[in-house]
Amino acid sequence: EEEPRQNGHVEQEPGDESNDQEVIVIQDTGFTVKIQAPAIETFSLQVSPQEMVQEIHQVLMDREDTCHRTCFSLQLDGNVLDNFAELKTIEGLQEGSLLKVVEEPYTVREARIHVRHIRDLLKSLDPSDAFNGVDCNSLSFLSVFTDGDLGDSGKRKKKGLEMEQIDCTPPEYILPGSKEKPLCPLQPQNRDWKPLQCLKVLTMSGWNPPPGNRKMHGDLMYLYVITIEDRHVSITASTRGFYLNQSTAYNFNPKPANPSFLSHSLVELLNQISPIFKKNFAALQKKRVQRHPFERIATPFQVYSWTAPQAEHVMDCVRAEDAYTSRLGYEEHIPGQTRDWNEELQTTRELPRKNLPERLLRERAIFKVHSDFTAAATRGAMAVIDGNVMAINPSEETKMQMFIWNNIFFSLGFDVRDHYKDFGGDNAAYVAPTNDLNGVRTYNAVDVDGLYTLGTVVVDYRGYRVTAQSIIPGILEREQEQSVIYGSIDFGKTVVSHPKYLELLEKTSRPLKIQKHKVLNDKDEEVELCSSVECKGILGNDGRHYILDLLRTFPPDLNFLPMEGEEMPEECQKMGFPRQHRHKLCCLRQELVDAFVEHRYLLFMKLAALQLMQQKTNKDENPSALENGAPPSPEHGESKNLETPQRSEDVDPKSREVIQNACKAVGSISDTSFDIRFNPDIFSPGVRFPDSSMEDVHSQKQLLKDAAAFLPSCQIPCLVKDCLDHTILPMDGATLSEAMHQRGINMRYLGKVVEFITKTPARTELDHIYKIGIIELITRSAKHIFRTYLQGVELSGLSAAISHFLNCFLSSFPNPVAHLPADELLSKKKNKKRKNRNLGNVDNTAWASTTPQELWKNICSEAKSYFDFNLECENVDHAAETYGFLKITLLREISVKTGIQILLKEYNFDNRHKPTFTEEDILNIFPVVKHVNPKASDAFHFFQSGQAKVQQGFLKEGCELINEALNLFNNVYGALHVDICACLRLLGRLNYIMGDYSEALSNQQKAALMSERVLGIDHPSTIQEYMHLALYCFANSQLSTALNLLYRARYLMLLVFGEDHPEMALLDNNIGLVLHGVMEYDLSLRFLESALTVNSKYHGAKSLKVALSHHLVARVYESKAEFRSALQHEKEGYTIYKNQLGEQHEKTRESSEYLKYLTQQAVALQRTMNEIYKNGSNANIMPLKFTAPSMTSVLEQLNVINGILFIPLSQKDLENLKAEVQRRQQQSEARRGSEELNTKKTDETASSSEIPAVQSSA
Repeated sequence: EEEPRQNGHVEQEPGDESNDQEVIVIQDTGFTVKIQAPAIETFSLQVSPQEMVQEIHQVLMDREDTCHRTCFSLQLDGNVLDNFAELKTIEGLQEGSLLKVVEEPYTVREARIHVRHIRDLLKSLDPSDAFNGVDCNSLSFLSVFTDGDLGDSGKRKKKGLEMEQIDCTPPEYILPGSKEKPLCPLQPQNRDWKPLQCLKVLTMSGWNPPPGNRKMHGDLMYLYVITIEDRHVSITASTRGFYLNQSTAYNFNPKPANPSFLSHSLVELLNQISPIFKKNFAALQKKRVQRHPFERIATPFQVYSWTAPQAEHVMDCVRAEDAYTSRLGYEEHIPGQTRDWNEELQTTRELPRKNLPERLLRERAIFKVHSDFTAAATRGAMAVIDGNVMAINPSEETKMQMFIWNNIFFSLGFDVRDHYKDFGGDNAAYVAPTNDLNGVRTYNAVDVDGLYTLGTVVVDYRGYRVTAQSIIPGILEREQEQSVIYGSIDFGKTVVSHPKYLELLEKTSRPLKIQKHKVLNDKDEEVELCSSVECKGILGNDGRHYILDLLRTFPPDLNFLPMEGEEMPEECQKMGFPRQHRHKLCCLRQELVDAFVEHRYLLFMKLAALQLMQQKTNKDENPSALENGAPPSPEHGESKNLETPQRSEDVDPKSREVIQNACKAVGSISDTSFDIRFNPDIFSPGVRFPDSSMEDVHSQKQLLKDAAAFLPSCQIPCLVKDCLDHTILPMDGATLSEAMHQRGINMRYLGKVVEFITKTPARTELDHIYKIGIIELITRSAKHIFRTYLQGVELSGLSAAISHFLNCFLSSFPNPVAHLPADELLSKKKNKKRKNRNLGNVDNTAWASTTPQELWKNICSEAKSYFDFNLECENVDHAAETYGFLKITLLREISVKTGIQILLKEYNFDNRHKPTFTEEDILNIFPVVKHVNPKASDAFHFFQSGQAKVQQGFLKEGCELINEALNLFNNVYGALHVDICACLRLLGRLNYIMGDYSEALSNQQKAALMSERVLGIDHPSTIQEYMHLALYCFANSQLSTALNLLYRARYLMLLVFGEDHPEMALLDNNIGLVLHGVMEYDLSLRFLESALTVNSKYHGAKSLKVALSHHLVARVYESKAEFRSALQHEKEGYTIYKNQLGEQHEKTRESSEYLKYLTQQAVALQRTMNEIYKNGSNANIMPLKFTAPSMTSVLEQLNVINGILFIPLSQKDLENLKAEVQRRQQQSEARRGSEELNTKKTDETASSSEIPAVQSSA
């Protein structure tokens, strides 16, 4: 029987005919229209038939010459075009049509939009929104290091190698072994940020809103402006435009001033009354348009920065108004006031998805609504915790309150009404929302028609966890008992089921590996379920079937659920399991379930094959039972099934018996095929199973034990092995937890992972992972403590409390004193009502008595009780010394995890006489937000196929598929997204391998910019993007830029982790090679020798990487004419090559050639020296030949160390490449000519580059 595909529709494999057709549909050819706007020349614009008219509006509002217009319509032959119509549906619109921009009368809404837009234009270069984490703005510093844009539009018009002008010396703190680790360079001050000031003040006037009779004259609102020339003016926004009126600050006179300068756009009006405004606004717009678009576009989800410089607070009318409207819970500039989030989220899911264009439209809508919902939910959650939202049950205790704001339902992560009493109380209530979110994620990914989940966002803010959910229509009017038609509201006492739900959930059971099972309710009746009991099904008033409370979608993790009378497998007991955890909601991750099933499938195949081999006694045995069991392609991630033909005459009984035995051995639920599923209700307190299914329950228990054993016995060693092979290179806590999660290991196993590393024979080669693990243990334990610590702080004491906590955590100062909020602000009468507003009933000043000793003692006990790990440290200095990390790294980790934003300045952590932090250093506290990440599935399949093609060596085809993926990603996500980043990085690499250096540079620049904007300026991925970009810059002969980028990457690496990391060795080799290329030999040696030390530590002194390191160092010594040192290093390298690869290998031979050559050089030098000693000044000296490395040889070495291999190509490709190479050679001949000239100038002793440096080819 054909296995239905996971997505509910049969997927076309990328590359099928139909897909090519579909793809062509998308890239429908664009055409050009002419646009005529008032007061400027007509210009043409490229548009595509899929665009909406609205998108042309957006373009015009962004263009330098039309950006100040917002209230206009586009007209074709006198007909107004509908904003939401697609261009292809408009009659008579074709190549060369003329669209007129016609100014329309304003309404209050349009006037507001206009003022808001002008404010955005005035602030377009100002980074304060990015520092404040507002409106999806985020930081990017790439242009500071590349000096503007790298492409053809950049400032780099002059080619040729600018050897002389490069100053290569890095700042002191970047050099290997430097002790100081400054914080300020993290956010260098950008020259464009001292914005050109256009106005002193632009704000709403106090005379708003207009009185009735003025409304009837068309007054919409009043503005108040102070120009740079210090002229104070009042402006009326009317239906016809903006004009000056005669009001003053204390006197209302709405009559037009003389002259009134009526203008349709506020900018035109201001241009007339302020010459400085006119000049600066034009300059500002010019600058704005020059920035790379990726620096300006909003990101899909907000990224917060953990440091920010001191900014002065300026008047800003729009921000003031936003703060006011968001308190009311709706955004005024959205038509229809509040959005019905639930309706939007569910309707987008119902969009058709039969072909590619439909799926793209659907995924794009889903993604957009999700990112809007996440932003709204985050704002709402902050408003709830800050106390700006009225509860719907205000009379109850604060912990139990629930809130509705902007059509989103908010609840707090506390155990209300003892709901989780059997599961661990508040601890369980705290993890339930994230488990639930994982469930929502999973069901969304399976994407079954007709089954709906709630929009869910989990926000951690100021020590509280808030769950934000969209609201099921009708749920607030009824009691919960009436609404639930499937599942249980009391953890399995009363249970109901529903055929429609069973049918829908049945479809998800295979991909999610959930077993259909029966449980008993309180009347001892059997009820059939296909999910865990507390998963509830509610039929909304809109007729949709919703499922909620998905907190136990995945099977329980028995390593953390000690059960009486249950014996755990030996592998678990060895590692000290089962351990009592704080709550009983520990689940295995989906990645673990998938890995376990995959593992069992291989086992199943082995067993069946073995038994069949044994049965091979009679030769004509028919093994067909196995042949049609080829697993479906794993990229769709559905569970494998090995169906045996059902008709008995096909399969002889023996084969069937084989399959049966194998199924039994691996715990499959079916006798005839491999099918592993879990019953999520096993071991759930309060759930009872009917006697009939006892045997089934028993085998399920065994399966769960096996899965629990699989984690410590297979997955943890697997993770450590991957770290040893350097297939994964975590650099900080986030990348380590990502690596663990990908292998299905929960963070509560972190202590076990670190412990496992200490027992590994190759312990020193895992030093970096060990260190990251320890830092992660410390900061996570500190985060747990910080959470309860913050709950006892009221708003007025927040900055004092946070700075006190950081002092106790990081400062060497032994007894920091907390500053309580000044007494005159505290009311003398402590009445009961005020006390209650605080969500916990805690004493509001208890936090002030925390001491460093106490905090670190708590951190150690938390690490023991949560992670089962013994930390040995009494205070931060002791910890830093014992485990060898930097305090600044600890500061970054804790800030990122808890949302603290601190002032950008140099902190002295080691001062024993005064604390490190003051209240003024804490700038903000941000929410930490978890949400669903909808994926672009089609694009992702293209991307994966492209990667596969590239790995097989088909570069051209791979490149095409990846370009296609890029188009589809852009279609779904918009311009900025992590997946697009990966796509661009791969494209850049392919361009580079295929020899197109400038294209590689342009793609990699976008990837680096995007990584900064979407992941953060100091995220490990950003560091890697910078490294790739530096390589491509070097290949494009932009040497100083390449060095700047490498120095930046090294700085970030030092901040994020420190020097002792395998990736640092690669970075230092890169820097050393580039410095060698520009003849900074001494500097170059410092970096290369540092890399050699780190490589020897992490790859073992006998590895090929170390041999290469020795060779690189030898080359620099040779350039310095220090032949003895050069010989010494090259000999080390030669020995490694000989032992690892044998005498005959080309690497060994190359090395021995180079040794001979070095020996000759050394002898020649000695001879010359002797000559000088003997004959004094009139000695007859032969000119010595020193080699300055040629740029090509440096580039070759760079390619080798960065693992770029040039792939053997087909005949046709070779022909093309040959032609290309010849063209390039002619260019490089010319270039080499200039290079030699430079060499002669810089180094008199070098007669020319006659002796070729030995090149080790890839």
